[in-house]
Amino acid sequence: MKLDEYYQIYLGLHQNTINRRLHVVGQFVTIFFIVWLILSQNYLMLIFTPFIIYPFAWIGHFFFEKNKPAAFSDPIKAKISDFLMLKDILTGKIKW
Repeated sequence: MKLDEYYQIYLGLHQNTINRRLHVVGQFVTIFFIVWLILSQNYLMLIFTPFIIYPFAWIGHFFFEKNKPAAFSDPIKAKISDFLMLKDILTGKIKW
């Protein structure tokens, strides 16, 4: 499946505004975490990066969307789609 097709399915899993907001918060916390690790030259801690975003995303899916996170089926496309959704939210294409 092509990424643009997957992204449409991904967006279908993120209809709830609270879930999208949790994803945005999780993305920013993850970005700040990575920047902090790089600036502090603590590269080994980068292995914990996935554990920063996923609690935000999974809370949104399990408690608000009541569906299964896309990362369970295709984690790479899901992560790319997460950044695409963040871009679309920040540019106003998607309401948050």
